[in-house]
Amino acid sequence: MAITAEMIKQLREQTGAGMMDSKKALEQFNGDMEKAAAWLKEKGLATAAKKASRVAKEGIIEVYSHMGGRMAVMVEVNCETDFVARMPEFRQLAHDLALHIASAAPTYVAREDVPSDVVAAQITKYKEDALAEGKKPEIAERIANGRLEKFYEDHVLLEQPFIKDDKIKVKDLINDAIARCGENIVVRRFVRYQLGEES
Repeated sequence: MAITAEMIKQLREQTGAGMMDSKKALEQFNGDMEKAAAWLKEKGLATAAKKASRVAKEGIIEVYSHMGGRMAVMVEVNCETDFVARMPEFRQLAHDLALHIASAAPTYVAREDVPSDVVAAQITKYKEDALAEGKKPEIAERIANGRLEKFYEDHVLLEQPFIKDDKIKVKDLINDAIARCGENIVVRRFVRYQLGEES
C-alpha cells in the first residue's frame, strides 16, 4: 500500500510522533493506522522509561483556582529545558494535572512518597478486616494486598485514573507527554487548599 502524506499527517496528529517515525510505522504495518499508532505509543513509552533518570529542573508552577476562590491548587511540574517548559503541550499538561488534583484530591505524588508506617497500618487494618469477615490468614494476606492497591489508586496522584479519561492513569498521561516532548517530566510537588478545611 502506498503511504500518502495525508496518512502521515493523520498519524502525527493522533500520536504526536515525528514525521519520519510516523512514515516508518505506516510502512512497517502496510498503512494500518491502528497498528502503527500502537507501535508508536509502545516506542514512546520505552523512550519515557529511558528518560526517567534525566534531571528535570526547569518547568512551571501551575495555579488553579476553583469554586469562586474557595479551592486552589498549586502544582510544580518539571522538565529538562525552558524550551519544553514554554511548549503549549507542557503547559496544558500542568493545567490538566492541577485540575485533576482539585477534583481527585490525592495525598501523595508517588507510591514512594507514602510513609512506610502508613502502608504498614493500612495492611494491618485490611488483614484484620478480612479475618473479621471469616477469611483464612493466607487469603486475608492477598485481600490486604489488593486493598492496598486500591488505597494507592485513591491517594496517590500518579496511580489515579485521570479525570478527563478514566481509562488511563495520571502516570500514563505524563508518559505520553514525555514521548511527545522528548524530555523527562516530573511532578515535583503539589498543594491543595480548600476554604475552611483543617490541614
